[in-house]
Amino acid sequence: MSTQKTFSFELFPPKTDKGFEKLRATVLTLNERRPAFFSCTYGAGGSTRDNTFATVDWLRSQDIDTAPHLTCIGNTVDETLGILERYKHQGINRIVALRGDRPSGTGVGGGDLAYANELVALIREHFGDHFHIEVAAYPEMHPQAPSFPVDIDNFCNKIRAGANSAITQYFYNVDAYIHFVKQCRQRGVDAPVVPGIMLITNYSNLARFSDACGAEIPRWIRKRLESYGDDSAGIRAFGAEVVTRLCEQLLEAGAPGLHFYTMNQAGPTLEIWDRLGI
Repeated sequence: MSTQKTFSFELFPPKTDKGFEKLRATVLTLNERRPAFFSCTYGAGGSTRDNTFATVDWLRSQDIDTAPHLTCIGNTVDETLGILERYKHQGINRIVALRGDRPSGTGVGGGDLAYANELVALIREHFGDHFHIEVAAYPEMHPQAPSFPVDIDNFCNKIRAGANSAITQYFYNVDAYIHFVKQCRQRGVDAPVVPGIMLITNYSNLARFSDACGAEIPRWIRKRLESYGDDSAGIRAFGAEVVTRLCEQLLEAGAPGLHFYTMNQAGPTLEIWDRLGI
């Protein structure tokens, strides 16, 4: 496969010492495949900020290219700039810039910036081209967007504000991705849009998360997964087939790479990686 494509992994910050121990082993295993970078999530309203910092600190101590998530909801401009200065001094040159969500039960609003395009513009204003800025894309539409055209326009605004590229919410419908990219191109936006890939290892967890974030699980996949019942091995085997074919179709359609949501596990991700021959 072309070395011009970008392959990367996403992690979430552990909450316990045992979780950190597991994460370190996972990262060292995944890093043997020489991904472009590891991203690290940032909880709603910065709720995992200290754990995110600890994870990023360890990744950088291993000289691993790291792309921390940074959200603007709930942060002042000064707080945001302080975090960015911290990352710059650590030698980090890639940021995943997101609006983010308020922690549940805290209402709406908060912070000096309301939207991701404002965060992108702030980063460019104060740090020039130091950071490669990734933003989020939603091929099946952001769950809070009033319409698909408006959602596409909002995405394009983030690119025009200075973002370099995007990572999508996960999806299992290749046509949704192709249509999304086509709509962006028609608006004159040609930034790379890298598909986010979610492994299928636990149906109940996937269904619950998908319903919450607006990612569609096609009916035929749901029905097949339901048919396995408690057969976890069967679910994983079927899921690996589905996700491998999805990745193959995306790369054949011209996707500029793949970003794997690892859920802090090496095995399922590397199974897809090896099937693809990356």
